[in-house]
Amino acid sequence: MKKEIDLIQNQLKNLGYVSSSIDKNLNLPDAIQHLKKEKNAVLLAHYYQEPDIQELADYLGDSLYLAQQAAKVEADIIVFAGVHFMAETAKIINPTKKVLLPDLKAGCSLADSCPPNDFAKFKAQHPNAVVVTYINCSAEIKALSDIVCTSSNAVKVIESIPRDQEIIFAPDKNLGRYLIKETGRDMILWDGACIVHEAFSFEKIVALAKQYPKAKFIAHPESESPVLEIAQYVGSTAGLLRYVQEDASSSYIVATEAGILHEMQKRCPQKTFIPAPVEDDTCACSECAFMKLNTLEKLYNCMLYELPEITLDSKLMEQARRPIERMLKLS
Repeated sequence: MKKEIDLIQNQLKNLGYVSSSIDKNLNLPDAIQHLKKEKNAVLLAHYYQEPDIQELADYLGDSLYLAQQAAKVEADIIVFAGVHFMAETAKIINPTKKVLLPDLKAGCSLADSCPPNDFAKFKAQHPNAVVVTYINCSAEIKALSDIVCTSSNAVKVIESIPRDQEIIFAPDKNLGRYLIKETGRDMILWDGACIVHEAFSFEKIVALAKQYPKAKFIAHPESESPVLEIAQYVGSTAGLLRYVQEDASSSYIVATEAGILHEMQKRCPQKTFIPAPVEDDTCACSECAFMKLNTLEKLYNCMLYELPEITLDSKLMEQARRPIERMLKLS
C-alpha cells in the first residue's frame, strides 16, 4: 500500500497537482458533474461518505448494492467514493476498467485487522473448512476465500453451506458472533473488528435510551454483542435504512457510522435520528476517519487527473473474483 501511495503522489507531483490549486470560486459539485459526463465516468458512493458526496453519487448504497452496481457498470471510469477495499472490489469485478479512489489512504481498520500472511497460516490450521469472508477485507484475503458476503446477505451465505461443513468466518468477530446466533452454526472466527462499531458505549446507550424512551435502538451487526443484545433491530446499513422507513416509530437511536443519518433524514424528514454515543468523550457519534478522508476537493482532482488509480495483479484479481462472483450469484 505504501509503495502504491508513493507512486501516485509522485505522479500527481509530476502533473503539477497541489490541493490548493483549485480555484476557490469553482462550483465543485457542478464541476464534478461536468467531469463525469466528459470522461464517461460513474460515481459510486457509500452511505458513510460526507453528505455533499452522497448527493453527487450515481449509485449510493451499502457494500452489497455497490458491488452489484459495479458489476453492471458500462462507463469507462469508475470513481469510488468509499474506502480502499471497496474500490479494489470494483476493480476485481471490472479488471479492464479504470477505477479511481479520491484518497488512497482511505483504508479500513477491519481490513487492516486481517493481514494476509497471518490469515493464510490460520486457514492452513483448518484445511477442511469453507472460508467465508466479509467483503470488508483486502483483495489478498478475498483470494484466500471460498465465498464473500456482506452484512446484507451474510445469513443467506452461511445458510447456503451444508450444515456438516466446517466454516471459517473472517475478519469481523462481532459479525461472526451475530451470525452464529442467527444461524445456529458453530464457526471458527478470526479475531478482527471495526474500530468504528466497537467504539459504542453500552452504558451511554442505556442512559440515552432512558432520556428518549420512545426512541427505538437499532444497530449494525459489526457492533459488540452487548450492544446488539439490547437493540430492537439489528441489520446491515441498507437494512437499517429500510427499517426506519417501514417502522411506525418516530425516533431512533442509531448505532452505526453517522454518515447514514443523512440518507435516513432525507427519506424520513418527519422522523428524528440520534447517533449512538461512543466511549470517547470528545466525540458525539461514531465516524469513520477513513471514510471521511474523501472530500469534494479530492474527488474533483481525482476525476480531473484520473488519479489515484487502483491497480492490482491480474492473477490476484482472478483469484479474488471467484468468491465475489459466488456471492453475487447467490444474491
